[in-house]
Amino acid sequence: MVQVIKADLCVIGGGSGGLSVAAGAAQMGARTVLIERGEMGGDCLNTGCVPSKALLAAAKHAWRRGQGAAFGLDDCSSEVDFARVNAHVRGVIDAIAPNDSVARFEGLGVTVIKDHARFKDARTVIAGRKEIRARRFVIATGSHPALPPIPGLDTVPVFTNETIFSNTVCPQHLIVIGGGPVGMEMAQAHRRLGAKVTVIEAAKVLSKDDPELVAFVTDRLAQEGVEIIEGANVTRVEGEAGHIAVTIGEGGDARVVSGTHLLVATGRRPAVEGLDLDKAGIEWDRHGIKVDTRLRTTNGRVFAIGDVIGGLQFTHVANYHAGIVIRNALFRLPARVDYGGIPWVTYTDPELAHVGETEAELRARNMKINVLRWHLAENDRAQAEHETEGEIKVITDMHSRILGCTIVGPHAGELILPWVLARSQGLKLGAMASLVVPYPTFSEISRRAAASYYTPTLFSGRTRAIVRFLGLFG
Repeated sequence: MVQVIKADLCVIGGGSGGLSVAAGAAQMGARTVLIERGEMGGDCLNTGCVPSKALLAAAKHAWRRGQGAAFGLDDCSSEVDFARVNAHVRGVIDAIAPNDSVARFEGLGVTVIKDHARFKDARTVIAGRKEIRARRFVIATGSHPALPPIPGLDTVPVFTNETIFSNTVCPQHLIVIGGGPVGMEMAQAHRRLGAKVTVIEAAKVLSKDDPELVAFVTDRLAQEGVEIIEGANVTRVEGEAGHIAVTIGEGGDARVVSGTHLLVATGRRPAVEGLDLDKAGIEWDRHGIKVDTRLRTTNGRVFAIGDVIGGLQFTHVANYHAGIVIRNALFRLPARVDYGGIPWVTYTDPELAHVGETEAELRARNMKINVLRWHLAENDRAQAEHETEGEIKVITDMHSRILGCTIVGPHAGELILPWVLARSQGLKLGAMASLVVPYPTFSEISRRAAASYYTPTLFSGRTRAIVRFLGLFG
C-alpha cells in the first residue's frame, strides 16, 4: 500500500544545498520531507570538498618536511604511508558526517526518506512506496563526473573524484586528464605524497582565472615536478591496471604518455536521471535544469539549486541558492540570485582565489579600468615565513568602484573575503584603504593594494605645494 505524505516542502537530494534548505525550512516550522537515495552529505562531504582538502592538508605536511633549510633547520624526510593518509581522509569525513546524518535531520523535525525520487506529476513525487504531495519541491540532486568521449577510455580503469579518495596505494605515475581546479589540486597532492604526475589539458589549465596569477601556480607545480601539457588533444587511451597509455595528437605528431593510474577530471554533468522531470513539466538540457532568477523551474511549484542547474558548481553557491529558495518558497519574497559577489578558490599551494570580473573580461568589453597590484615579496609576514611568491590584483573602474580581485598566495581563500564583501556591497577602494590592519599579517596586502590607488595623488606636486602653502601660516 502506498503511504501518502503531505508536506509544505519536499527536498530531493541530501547534498549541501538540499540539507541547507531542509534544515532551514524545518526549523522555521515548515513540514519538510528530504529524499536521498545515496549518502547524506552528497558529493561535498563524501567525494569532493572535504576529502580533497584533507588529502591536500596531508600532502602539505609531507612536503614541508623537506623545506626546513630556509629556516635553518635540518630537513626531516621519511616515507609516506599512503594507507594512513587515506585513513586520515576517511577520519575527516567521519568527523563531519554526524552534522549531515539522518539522525540529526530527523531531530530537526525533517521526514527523511532513503530512496530514489521521481515525479509522478506536477505536484507529486514517488519515493519507494511513499507518495509525497507538497506545496513546493526543491531539486538538489547535484552532478556526476562527466567522462569525455575518448576512444578506449571505457576499457581502462579510471579514477574520478568519486573514486580517487578510496585509493589506499600511492600511484607510481598518475596521469590526470583535465587541468581545472580538481585536476590541479589532485596533481599537486599526489606529487607531494610521492607519485610522479602528468597533467594533460586540452586548452589552458585553470582557464577561468587570471592567467598572470595562474602562472604562480603552474610555476610552483613545475618546480615540484608535475609535468603540465597544455593544448593537448587526447586521441586514445589504452592499457590495463598499472599500465595506462594516453595518446596525444595523431599521426607523426602523436605522443604517448605512459603511467600506472589515470584520473579524469574534465567536468561534470547534472544528476537528473530517473527523476521523470518531463512528467512534472520541468525543462532541462545537458547543461542542467532550466531555472529563472528566482531559481524556479518551468513548473512554478518546483525549484532547483546547486550543481543540477549548471553554472558555478560550488558548495557555497548551493548554500547561497538555499537561502534564495527559502525566501521564495516559504515567505513568497521575490528573492533573486546575483552572482556578482560569488568567490571561488583553487586550493593548490599557493592558493588561487577570485571574486568579480577579471582584467581580460573587462578589457574585452573595452572598459576603462585601473589595475592595482601588491606583491607578497613586499609583505613582512610573507618574508618571515618564506612565502613571498604571490600577488594581489585588484580591478576598479575610473571611479574607484571595485570590479574584481584575484589573489594568489598562502591563505588566498581567506584573504579574498573582504573583497567579496566590498564587491557584493558596492564599496569603493577608500573603504579598504582606510582599514587598520594588524601587523604583521598577510592581510596587509589588501590595504596596501587599495592604498596604491591614491598614491599618485597623495604624493603629487600639487599636494606638496598645498603642504608648503599651509606651512606659511605656522
